[in-house]
Amino acid sequence: MDFDIALLLVILTFISGTIWLLDKFLWESERRTKQLAQIAQKGKDITEQERDGLLADPIIIDYAKSLFPVFFVVLLLRSFVFEPFRIPSQSMMPNLWVGDFILVNKFSYGVRLPVLNIEIIDSGKPKNGDVAVFRYPNNPSINFIKRVIGVPGDHIVYKNKLIYINGKPMTQELLGVYKGKGSGEKMTGASYKKENLLGVEHDILLVPNKSDQTYKYFSDFYKNAHIDLYVPEGQYFVMGDNRDESYDGRFWGFVPEKNLVGKAFMIWFNWDVGQGLFWERIGKSID
Repeated sequence: MDFDIALLLVILTFISGTIWLLDKFLWESERRTKQLAQIAQKGKDITEQERDGLLADPIIIDYAKSLFPVFFVVLLLRSFVFEPFRIPSQSMMPNLWVGDFILVNKFSYGVRLPVLNIEIIDSGKPKNGDVAVFRYPNNPSINFIKRVIGVPGDHIVYKNKLIYINGKPMTQELLGVYKGKGSGEKMTGASYKKENLLGVEHDILLVPNKSDQTYKYFSDFYKNAHIDLYVPEGQYFVMGDNRDESYDGRFWGFVPEKNLVGKAFMIWFNWDVGQGLFWERIGKSID
C-alpha cells in the first residue's frame, strides 16, 4: 500500500491544532487555577523545580503545542511551495539518476489543496520540454516523473526514435557513447545524444539496435509501431529521457491536468542504495 504523506500531514496538523485550541479556550484557565492553588498550599518552602513541575502542561497538550506549528509549516511548504521526491528508476537518465532526491516547484502548475488536489490558483501550465511530476493516471497514489513532450492541441509523432511536434522534427546531436555510474552502469554503451525540444535542450539515451516498440495503448487507434497522436484538451503527453527504457505515455496514454504535481527544478541530494553517494549530483539544476 502506498503511503500518503500529504494525508498524514493534514491529519497530524488537524489533531494537534484541535488539541491546542481546546486547551486554549476550554481547559487552560481551569488547569492554571488548580495549579496555582497547589503552589499556594506548598507555601514558601516550594522549590523552583517543584513549581515548574506543577505548572507543566499535560504531556499530550505539551506535544500538541510544540508540534502543531511544525506540522502546519511543513504542510504549507509541501502543499504550495516545494515538495521533495526520490528518483526510483532509470527512465529519466542521463539527466536524473537512480537515488537522486529532487525538489519540485508546486506553484508552477497551479496551487492545489492538499489531498483533495483541487486547483485554487491558476499559476501556470506545463510547457514542452518541462520535467514534470504527476500522479500516475492508472494509480494516482503513485508519483511519476517524465518530460512533457506534447501539450493540448499538439500533433505528436514518434518514429525511428525521432520526435516530431506539429510536423517539425526535434533535432538530435550525437555526443558519444554513454558511460553510466552506480545503478545506471547498466546503460553503459547507449547512444548519448542532445535533443532540442522546441528550444529546450536536454540529453537523452537511445539503445542501439533496439527498434521502436509496438505501443499497445495506441495500437488500437493507429495500428503502427510508431506514435502518431493529437494531444486532447486538458491532457499532456510525456516520455522518459531514457527513451528505450521508459514506461511512459506511449504505453498508458495521457496525463490529465488534474494529476499534475509540479515542475522538477533541482537535485538536492543523492543516495544510490548499494552504490553510495555521488557528490557531483548535489545542487544540479534539472533541464
